[in-house]
Amino acid sequence: MPRGRTTALTVRLTPAERQTLRAWQRSTRLPASLARRGRILLLLADGRTITDIAATVGLSRRHTYKWIQRFVQEGLEGLTDRPTTGRPRIELRRDDLRNQHEMDVG
Repeated sequence: MPRGRTTALTVRLTPAERQTLRAWQRSTRLPASLARRGRILLLLADGRTITDIAATVGLSRRHTYKWIQRFVQEGLEGLTDRPTTGRPRIELRRDDLRNQHEMDVG
């Protein structure tokens, strides 16, 4: 018996979208987060409740809704991670690290 309330959110996947999401499930080269988001949509399209989907994929209901909403608004492209804000990464070269180590030790 399904857990949770039925939701007004329904997703109709095109055959191409369904094929892409299934390919994501089988891929060993994609990030696991992307495969998980694809699984959310496949389960929703199969009629599962949000509560059940969240428990199955290991996310909160809030984050499950987030990825469904992003798919509804942006399609498959909406399932990718957006760039984060904050301090940019600093790439140090090996020479810079060696010089830093010499200064720390010396």
